[in-house]
Amino acid sequence: MSTSARDLLTPEALHMLLAIEQAGSFAAAARILGLVPSALTYRVRQIEDGLDVLLFDRSSRQAKATAAGKELLREASRLLDDVEALANRVKRVATGWEASLTVAVDSIIARAVVMQLCEAFLAQDRPTRLRIRHETLSGTLVALRSGQADLAIGVFLPPGSAAEIHHLPLGHVNFVYAVAPHHPLARMPEPLSDALIQQHRAVAVADSVPRGQGLSIGLLGGQDVFTVPDMPSKLEAQLRGLGGGFLVESLARPYLDSGRLVAKKVARPSRIAQVDYAWRDPGPAGPGKALQWWLDQLMQERTRQALLLPHHRV
Repeated sequence: MSTSARDLLTPEALHMLLAIEQAGSFAAAARILGLVPSALTYRVRQIEDGLDVLLFDRSSRQAKATAAGKELLREASRLLDDVEALANRVKRVATGWEASLTVAVDSIIARAVVMQLCEAFLAQDRPTRLRIRHETLSGTLVALRSGQADLAIGVFLPPGSAAEIHHLPLGHVNFVYAVAPHHPLARMPEPLSDALIQQHRAVAVADSVPRGQGLSIGLLGGQDVFTVPDMPSKLEAQLRGLGGGFLVESLARPYLDSGRLVAKKVARPSRIAQVDYAWRDPGPAGPGKALQWWLDQLMQERTRQALLLPHHRV
């Protein structure tokens, strides 16, 4: 009686194949999995014989996936994620607490305040494993929409956002155009025209979406750009005079007051952006207890204000 693909491609087998790809060799994977190399090789050959395909090229000391192997590994990762998601849903139904909760936080949000919220959440010894991921611009919303995050804080929502996304306003963010006092634009008469700004390098925060258009805010066509990963890095670059650009006013304020940055009026309209917090539709059962805890905190005006003030504490 032949073995079916369903019997061959068990979660354990898929995990084993992924371990080989990640380790780069059968020997290294065997050490990670606690197996002798011969046992691991035998199990892989069983799968290959059952599927009648070669999954790994063994012509060198490294284990390189064949085209068929790459396709299987790609789907294996997705299938294992689905199994974990199913287990999480089952646990949530049984206890009301999610097995894990991921919060995507935009780089304009005060990280110290987020850590205070994490401290309060973890202090209760809750059964939910908490994960924080930092995103920038459209990456925060993409993390939520793709299922990589359960809650997003600091989202710039475009018009007509998907119906499966629930959102409430976090607050408004004021931006100020600022340069270091030794930057050429610091001595230029105001308001600065776009033509004048274009002649000088801009410091821009990279969108954390790895592919696609993403968002680009405040840049002028043809302008030299120095790209940094987040808002704190942008602040540091502008303090060093590496370029000019718009900064979150609350982040820049201490440096404007001390003279380490100079605010410049610009000809274009002032930038004020509304940011939200958002979560995916939890379905008829409603939010799990972990997500509900975070939503309850975000309902407090004091918490929302603190999250938009980088030097503030709750």
